[in-house]
Amino acid sequence: MKIAITGATGFVGKELVKKLAVNHQIVVLTRNVDKARSIFPNNLQSNLEYVSYTPKQSGDWQKQLSGCDGVVNLAGAPIGERWNPSYKQEIFDSRQLGTRNIVEGIKSSAQKPSFLINASAIGFYGTSETATYTEISPAGDDFLAKVCVAWEEEAQKVKEADVRLVIFRFGIVLGDGGALAKMIPPFKMFAGGPIGEGKQWFSWIHIDDLVNLLVRAIEDSNISGTFNATAPYPVTMNQLCDTLGKVMNRPSWLPVPSFALELLLGDGAKVVLEGQKVLPEKTSEEIGYNFQYSELQPALKDIVK
Repeated sequence: MKIAITGATGFVGKELVKKLAVNHQIVVLTRNVDKARSIFPNNLQSNLEYVSYTPKQSGDWQKQLSGCDGVVNLAGAPIGERWNPSYKQEIFDSRQLGTRNIVEGIKSSAQKPSFLINASAIGFYGTSETATYTEISPAGDDFLAKVCVAWEEEAQKVKEADVRLVIFRFGIVLGDGGALAKMIPPFKMFAGGPIGEGKQWFSWIHIDDLVNLLVRAIEDSNISGTFNATAPYPVTMNQLCDTLGKVMNRPSWLPVPSFALELLLGDGAKVVLEGQKVLPEKTSEEIGYNFQYSELQPALKDIVK
């Protein structure tokens, strides 16, 4: 297949491209072609095509979607930065406008792609220490929930063109990078510990499982709908840090106080300090996906080598 991918140079996108480019032709939509080209190994370059694009603006790049079999839209501004009003707007616009322009490009294609795989996030549900969320749970009402609702609403419009749509609500992705990359250094220095009270839920997924889920959705035309991309056994922050300490043979004894994280991340600290317990019910039942890493300790052992 010929597959266009946005966010292809990001934490998840890089691994997806590497896996898909072995058997498929990949169109990498990127804001920096030279940087993108330098990221991927030489043996894959013959199966990669690079297109310069501006996510929040329509343009000639949209014509490059014509003739593709499908599109995977992973683009969005990172949420692990300090939030101020302008950056919150960037988080929102990069997802809403970025997805709107992808959908417009698909709908206007002379040779229409047959599917759109669109990222979303478990932030859709809001935060809670007590509730359990599945794919049928309603949306929350905080900032990230509103971002996810707007993001998904734009993606849903692709169905007007009779294009198959799959939305994955990503949990916190564990791999060589991302959230774990920020947690490991303090543990290495014997200064690791839970963030905030430690009771908040941490709904995670190993990057290999996330990539495999995306590939399944690409290659199986019977899959459509909205699914949670989270491992079946979420943990609390205390459990996460205890397990990480055991895997690294380090203590988990120095909690990071809430105010310190709020100083660092502003409003963005809410994501880490409040959390949510999310289960992949439809993912297991409708896709029939068997997680390679369903429990945390084997997942961390694979990553922290």
